[in-house]
Amino acid sequence: MNIIIRKAAATDCPQMLELVKELARYEKAPNEVTVSLSEFIDAGFGIAPVWEAFVAEIDGYIVGISLFYIRYSTWKGRRLYLEDIVVTESMRGKGIGKLLFDETWALCKDRNYSGMVWQVLAWNEPAINFYKKYGATFDGEWMNVSLDG
Repeated sequence: MNIIIRKAAATDCPQMLELVKELARYEKAPNEVTVSLSEFIDAGFGIAPVWEAFVAEIDGYIVGISLFYIRYSTWKGRRLYLEDIVVTESMRGKGIGKLLFDETWALCKDRNYSGMVWQVLAWNEPAINFYKKYGATFDGEWMNVSLDG
């Protein structure tokens, strides 16, 4: 199995969005993905892109993604925010998530950001155990807050 980890291209977006939808189903929120393909492409590859991504590819098919962007902390400075890391269900347990995570972490360090942050659902034990292997810190104090427009 030849796994290629590379930066995402606009032509990858349809397959990437399918993985996002697969993640939403896994997280028991299949109807929460409302972004259109055109918005997704524009947000990553338009005139003012707001996200970047790595993809894991096997035989021309995308089996995993790491989608991230830069956030700013008034306490810590620039930090990479890992929005989603997804490996398609049939390919989990083969080290693809580790390859994507390692590539994302390496980019964070190469750019001299102060760290990487992300969220994980409290019930997602496989993901929590994965992140613990890296020595990640879990903060139970902060609550998620959002406004939908």
